[in-house]
Amino acid sequence: MSKNLIVYYSRKGQNYWNGSIKELAKGNTEIVAEMIERAVGGDLFEVETVKDYAEDYYACIEEAKQELRVQARPEIKAYAENLADYDTIFLGYPNWWGTMPMAMCTLLEHYDFSGKKILPFCTNEGSGMGSSERDLKKLCAGARFVQGLSIHGAEATKAENKVAAWIKQSL
Repeated sequence: MSKNLIVYYSRKGQNYWNGSIKELAKGNTEIVAEMIERAVGGDLFEVETVKDYAEDYYACIEEAKQELRVQARPEIKAYAENLADYDTIFLGYPNWWGTMPMAMCTLLEHYDFSGKKILPFCTNEGSGMGSSERDLKKLCAGARFVQGLSIHGAEATKAENKVAAWIKQSL
């Protein structure tokens, strides 16, 4: 049996939600990551930046746009330990400006993914996976990829069946 790691970045607080701003106690991507953990077991690892993004949603997305523009690598608080112990890695993130947050790049550039099975998932308000799967393949050279799962953020709390079906098809 393979050992699973569920790595995710998620935004709590103000989020875009079906055309308006909503305050979330738990980010959409974290909700989906926990569903994956319940479905397959494994270890959860949350990617956290050293410098917090702005609390205001619109200020946050401007920060994210600037990071993408300059291909920034924001400092993160910690790295997942013992990546070699895991066969299957689920990678989750919100879609920011057509791809994953740059903090995910900071994390992923730290490891060798040769021989790992990568299952990407993202939450979004309509932009799907964007270019994130292509970007992941560049960052995680040598890994085997499964078609990613896109979850509409406003529907994250009701996505258990969609997540389970994706996992069943992908593993």
